[in-house]
Amino acid sequence: MAQSPSPYVREQAVQGGLGINVNKVIKNTYMLLGMTLLFSAAMAWVSMSIGAGFMSPILSLVISLGLLFAVQAARNSIWALPLVFAFTGFFGFNFGPLLSVYLANPALSEILMTALGSTAFIFFGLSAYVMVSKKDFSFLRGFVFVGLLVLVGASLVSLFVDMSGLSLAISAGAVLLASALILFDTSRIIHGGETNYIMATVSLYLDIYMLFIHLLNLLTALSGRD
Repeated sequence: MAQSPSPYVREQAVQGGLGINVNKVIKNTYMLLGMTLLFSAAMAWVSMSIGAGFMSPILSLVISLGLLFAVQAARNSIWALPLVFAFTGFFGFNFGPLLSVYLANPALSEILMTALGSTAFIFFGLSAYVMVSKKDFSFLRGFVFVGLLVLVGASLVSLFVDMSGLSLAISAGAVLLASALILFDTSRIIHGGETNYIMATVSLYLDIYMLFIHLLNLLTALSGRD
């Protein structure tokens, strides 16, 4: 009678299967992330072309959260991909008016390019570090959770209280938090903590967006052109 595989062999087979699945998630995630970033840029161009104005912050927040919850609910359905593009496209379209302001001023255009280049450098640098080192950054879970709560609270306060330096402090904290989130989310993907590439893409997209927006605000404020 044939002997059953030893526990060690079974464990290796399971680990091999997990490795294949993780590699597939990584590949799909970064492919979709690249596509959504390009789509966001295209929608920002559309917004600029039609002269779209700034949207109410409250309305923008409601739409963003609505689309985010829709993506979460449809993460395993055929509607997931269209909703991801709707979500990221909305962010790009909403950024169009601000982009118009920066591109209309040569000095601000330079700041914009610096923020864009810095965002790319930080994202690829942190992602590469996690990929190469295979280090588990799950220990950052508590930090990013508390950091997000503090960031949301401070942002709400800034809407009603005009405190000098508060915006600068929020952006500085947000840049650090976004960097921690990139480490945390990338680590979750390569260690099998996030097996749905749709949600992995959304997480990294939001990390990049937060990093870029707050770097832009920080660089603008430090340049004295805020």
